[in-house]
Amino acid sequence: MVTTATVATTRNGKVEGREKEGVLLFAGIPYAEPPVGELRFRAVQPHEPWSGVRPAQKFGPAAPQLAGTGLTNSVAVRWDEDCLTLNISTPAVDDRKRPVLVWIHGGAFKTGQGGTPWYNGARFAANGDIVVVSINYRLAALGFAHLARFGDDFAASGINGILDQIEALKWVRDNIEAFGGDPENVTIAGESAGAFSVGSLLASPMATGLFQRAIAQSGAAHHALPSEASNIVTDILLEQLEATTIEDIQTAPVESILEAQDKVALELLKRPKGLGTTIGAFYPTIDGAVLPKLPIDLVRDGASKDVPVVVGSNKDETTLWGAPEDIDDEGLRKLLDRLGGSPNMIDTYRQNRPDATSRDLYVAMTTDHTFRIPAIRLAEAREPHGAQTWMYHFAWESRAFNGTLKSTHALEIPFAFDNLDRGGVNVFLGEGPSPQHVADSMHAAWTSFIRTGDPGTETRPWPAYESAERATMVFGDETAVANDPNGDEREAWAGRR
Repeated sequence: MVTTATVATTRNGKVEGREKEGVLLFAGIPYAEPPVGELRFRAVQPHEPWSGVRPAQKFGPAAPQLAGTGLTNSVAVRWDEDCLTLNISTPAVDDRKRPVLVWIHGGAFKTGQGGTPWYNGARFAANGDIVVVSINYRLAALGFAHLARFGDDFAASGINGILDQIEALKWVRDNIEAFGGDPENVTIAGESAGAFSVGSLLASPMATGLFQRAIAQSGAAHHALPSEASNIVTDILLEQLEATTIEDIQTAPVESILEAQDKVALELLKRPKGLGTTIGAFYPTIDGAVLPKLPIDLVRDGASKDVPVVVGSNKDETTLWGAPEDIDDEGLRKLLDRLGGSPNMIDTYRQNRPDATSRDLYVAMTTDHTFRIPAIRLAEAREPHGAQTWMYHFAWESRAFNGTLKSTHALEIPFAFDNLDRGGVNVFLGEGPSPQHVADSMHAAWTSFIRTGDPGTETRPWPAYESAERATMVFGDETAVANDPNGDEREAWAGRR
């Protein structure tokens, strides 16, 4: 039972949390000024101090987003433009200086929030004596619309969501010691768009020194848009809003912006070449300052070479979005042409999966293109600089929906957090024996990495990833290290992604 005080003193003022699940929870703490009115689409600003004790017992609203478009918001969520808040789970408010985990949620940069039960950090706090922070950041058009055409005040608008994350990390640096954490022992982690964010933070010169370790789950350092592509997105957005000035879009109702951004994707589908990239609208823009180049290129130049990284993907990521039921080999060839692959890859994948349908091959190829190969490229980019990287592959298969999900996107999250008993997880797992033993292995590895910088444990050593062996920890019913799993498929993508 927690016996320490529930009040902590930040540089902005005092906050009062509450005891929950044997640890302390501080929720809805603002780390930046509300990006509303004249601050909409501008770079993030630090929050002004407050007087008295501010209640921090309720999660803040999510960033504005459409319901039904994300994994964790199949129904409407409580959202508000005043969304730049963070949440902290800590064993105690004292001077222990514990390791800190900062979690960045996913959701294609369009949906999600830090207060999702799957991201509850209580088990990391209780089991690993770790302080866990989860954050909100601006999403979609409000966080990533590239409006630099309207002047220097909006030069960073195409990457404001990442700047929000950087501001949150600055807040952690300046305040986490008041919550029993160590500002010089911070691990950033995220899944999907959260992992793409980790890749951007590893690359950005503006994030240097704000964290010491990083975990990228199902995401790496390829997912950013050149300004030319973001300008196309902006053209369509402004057209949908019938806006010609920055004042038009700054004063537009949030609901109108959400509806307009949803129509952007539909309009792009009508264009033969779309954005000229496989990356969607409202992803971070390569702006020249926060991201001078594509993140993977900055990593190849040596960015964050001193930061240990765990990176990996799930075996069947893209089952979450489904695959065409009627796809055939001709459809697979067209797919590979769009992804920059070659037709002979079909034979390589089929040889390893003799009983696979064309739909199964579609899932395997799209999973590799979007998630597994970029993770490998991130490790390869770091290796010449002597950087330490560990690779994982999550292979436990969901039994839900007649087993069609398999090792789908986001399935590993409750395993890493040891949150298999949280709301909604059982639906994702399906009926059958609890895979708690898999969660125990993954949670222990993540805890070890956050605490020591090495995900290996006494009972399960985990070699770093190097191109000679390509050691990969495979998490499944039998968790073990495998060298270069599906190596021939990896080689088939040589020179791509």
